[in-house]
Amino acid sequence: MRPAPLLDTVVIAGVGLIGGSVGLGIRQRFLAEHVIGIDQDPEALEAAKGMGVIDEIQLSPGDWLKKANLVILATPAKSLVPMAKKLEPHLGQHTVLTDVGSVKGEVVAALSHLRFVGGHPMAGSEKGGVQNASAALLENAVWVLTPGEDSDPAAVALVREFVTHLGAKPIKATPDQHDRLVAAVSHVPYLAAVALTQMIADDEDKDLMMLLAAGGYRDLTRIASGNPVMSRDMVLGNKEAVRETLANLRAQLERLEQTLDSPDELLASAKSAKRTRDSFPIVKRSLLPARYEIVVAVPDQPGELAKITKALGEADININDIEVLGIRETGGAVRLAVDNDKQLQRSAQVLSSIGYEVMTRN
Repeated sequence: MRPAPLLDTVVIAGVGLIGGSVGLGIRQRFLAEHVIGIDQDPEALEAAKGMGVIDEIQLSPGDWLKKANLVILATPAKSLVPMAKKLEPHLGQHTVLTDVGSVKGEVVAALSHLRFVGGHPMAGSEKGGVQNASAALLENAVWVLTPGEDSDPAAVALVREFVTHLGAKPIKATPDQHDRLVAAVSHVPYLAAVALTQMIADDEDKDLMMLLAAGGYRDLTRIASGNPVMSRDMVLGNKEAVRETLANLRAQLERLEQTLDSPDELLASAKSAKRTRDSFPIVKRSLLPARYEIVVAVPDQPGELAKITKALGEADININDIEVLGIRETGGAVRLAVDNDKQLQRSAQVLSSIGYEVMTRN
């Protein structure tokens, strides 16, 4: 009773935090028949396979790539283009490539001769590595797509559909527009966090200041805990847009400095900042609790949800919450939350016994 997957074979090049989260999303939502991981780190690949992120491990490109419908470049920003060029001689004629990098201009230009669609999920964590991957990281996340002027419309449509079925929200931007905006909302805030933490490191009362750094300061500087090498490469890959945004930030700080002698002007700035900050959209990464979840592949036909809930009810299993992950012409998946591990395992047994394909997570 498993619905036909969206794709036959997906390749994830780089099984870190984002690549691993994409892989888990593919598996939980039944989006591909087979997921292959390629990485220079054998331990990361073994961990990814053990976690169920991928089905197959590859350490080097080869003819095996020809069967891929979609290749997701998820290596660090500096190595995205070199990785694509390594894979290129082995790709099938109809293989589509996309990436998850935070800088788009140079990447889109370098890979414009391929069936490439630039992409950037606005999601992440200061904790890197596949061991911290989670499909929930991408749920409801804005995912920017940056096709070039000559991008194949069919390739763009495929990547958009894939992103949507992962549970993310695709939006379209030009590569240059993306890089300018991301400099303001991601790259310069990272540098600001570095500067704020450096102020503590350089202060003669460093130890006391660290004790005084409360929740607000920790929130402001959280992103400084990210991978330093990856963060450096991210910023340097977008340095022109970062320079322009830093100039804007300096101007804003200088303007605020001038308001220190004008309480009314400072209050007006503070009120304006509050209105803007309060208007930010709230992104819920997951509708369900983090533990005791079961994902069920559901054919697109009447009565399936009722059949599932009836079977679990008759087995005295309480469903805490239910989320429809997506329905295609051939079907989709739903995710259920139950009370404990015992009910989780019992749910899997009950639904498997009546023909459903299930996947559990706790």
